[in-house]
Amino acid sequence: MDLTQFTLGTVVETKKQHPCGGKRWEIVRTGADFKIRCLTCGRVVMLTPDELKKRVKRVAEEKP
Repeated sequence: MDLTQFTLGTVVETKKQHPCGGKRWEIVRTGADFKIRCLTCGRVVMLTPDELKKRVKRVAEEKP
């Protein structure tokens, strides 16, 4: 998975479910680390680029 796919507003699907039951996350910050927000409960998590690449299963929606 290439990091250039992960831009602001992109929705990604993770391999494992969040405890709330959601698997879809929106990228809300990029840079040295990534901030993603669960679309089910609104929880925000910060991940390093390596952690994000490991956890993401696929890109669900891309914003232009």
